[in-house]
Amino acid sequence: MNFQQLRIVRETVRRSFNLTEVASTLFTSQSGVSKHIKDLEDELGVELFVRRGKRLLGLTDPGKELIEIVERILVDTTNIKRLSEQFSNREQGQLVIATTHTQARYVLPHVVAAFRVAYPKVRLTLHQGSPTEIASMLSDGEADIGICTETLREAASLTTFPFYNWHHGVVVPRGHPLEKAKPLTLEAISEWPIITYHEGFTGRGNIDQTFARAGLAPDIVMSAMDTDVLKAYVELGLGVGIIAAMAFDPRRDAGLKLIDADTLFEANTSLIAVRRGSYLRNYAYRFIELCSPALPEATVRAAVLAEQSRSEGALRRLPEPHSRAAGNTLSRAEVKRTG
Repeated sequence: MNFQQLRIVRETVRRSFNLTEVASTLFTSQSGVSKHIKDLEDELGVELFVRRGKRLLGLTDPGKELIEIVERILVDTTNIKRLSEQFSNREQGQLVIATTHTQARYVLPHVVAAFRVAYPKVRLTLHQGSPTEIASMLSDGEADIGICTETLREAASLTTFPFYNWHHGVVVPRGHPLEKAKPLTLEAISEWPIITYHEGFTGRGNIDQTFARAGLAPDIVMSAMDTDVLKAYVELGLGVGIIAAMAFDPRRDAGLKLIDADTLFEANTSLIAVRRGSYLRNYAYRFIELCSPALPEATVRAAVLAEQSRSEGALRRLPEPHSRAAGNTLSRAEVKRTG
């Protein structure tokens, strides 16, 4: 058994069992990928993949359990490298933050500025994407820290922490009739074309649920992932905007008016997430603390280690695999995950 075999198993799952893509990603040949998989199966005495001819269709029960262990082994391999870098050069390295446009544009600038002062030699990268992409980057080890509102709690491989609470607000061109609505109601908003976030972004689910509970079906004429785009079209008079209130700047958005809607829409919670079991450099913990003083290194580290210990405890209780000669009958253990 070697690390290349483990990387191939992991990448095969990530690439939906397409061995051509696996070979391309790992800079090897498809025949080499197939051989590594067969050698590992022969060594373990179990089949890891469901096959139809030469095609791989999915994981067998032993494969489903093995992938959990493979992921942990490869994460710990990366952790060893980070550990050595931490003690050989504490002030240099790279930190990758995966977040949405709203967070990057309106919430993180002061955090990034403070971090750059504290760690001028650390290469800081901000990847903007959808909540699903952010969770995937964290789970795949392509990002160190993720920040957004949706999806992160649903990823079993991540540990999440509350960052801050926020509300949606209604934004209109100055002089719009809704400015005179006292109090502002969902019914009044529904009388106008609405411009808001794309599904899955910046609390859109809460917006839809709020109108549905009130028995209203608003006319959402435009949706986007970028708050600046939404505000631009509201300013053109194409509709009433429902945006994250913290994304409104009275100086920059002088032609618009933000109407408080805290009593209409439920609060949203933005989250900070890290991959469970990952070794974070000292400056990664510092970035999190700059985001929220309520999340010092000791708190974050303790939470990550506690969830990792629960996960490892569950894995230790998995049944021993039967040999291929015995019928390959290993049942899939149900590992309860929290977080």
